[in-house]
Amino acid sequence: MMTLYHNPYSQHVRRVAALLEEVQIPYETKHVALDDGAHMEPDFLAVNPNHQVPTLIDGGVKIHESNAILRYLCNKHELVDWYPADPAARASVDQWLDWCQSRLSGSVVDIVLNRVFMGDEADHAAIARGEAKMVELASILGAALEHSDYLAGDSVTIADLSVASSVSQLQLADAVPDHPAIRSWYERVCRIPGFDRTLPQMLG
Repeated sequence: MMTLYHNPYSQHVRRVAALLEEVQIPYETKHVALDDGAHMEPDFLAVNPNHQVPTLIDGGVKIHESNAILRYLCNKHELVDWYPADPAARASVDQWLDWCQSRLSGSVVDIVLNRVFMGDEADHAAIARGEAKMVELASILGAALEHSDYLAGDSVTIADLSVASSVSQLQLADAVPDHPAIRSWYERVCRIPGFDRTLPQMLG
């Protein structure tokens, strides 16, 4: 059985768990207590030297990056509804997966880590930087969703799971962009049972 190194407050973990739950691939979780520094302990660093979650172990296969895990699962299990085989359709999904990591992720971390988890040690300059950047990012995301139900067309894909997991993280900080197309899309994704089951209790 697959093993997913897990923490419920990691959006990167949740996007992987959402796919596993929705398509009913059996897996087990190993909790990594990030708040206690377990991700920096030698035992976990032997699993993931990047000291981050998730890591997926599937027999002799070990993968760390969440979007790479999504692609792996889709390729292994032929989940073409979630990750299309057509080159153009797949490129659209890949574009949003990469956008999520290269553009959206940093601002989400700046805002949520500091507003929710760091307490008195919060970096207020990082919050301001993240919020300023989010204005541009929300405009890009909203424009893409104004004429499409999902990011890569009329059907949900792993691109939606990835980006929506980051939006759910913003929800922890009450920072979901106030854009009608984004909020409608996010509500649609939250109605996917597998995605809904992965949300932390305070967001469910």
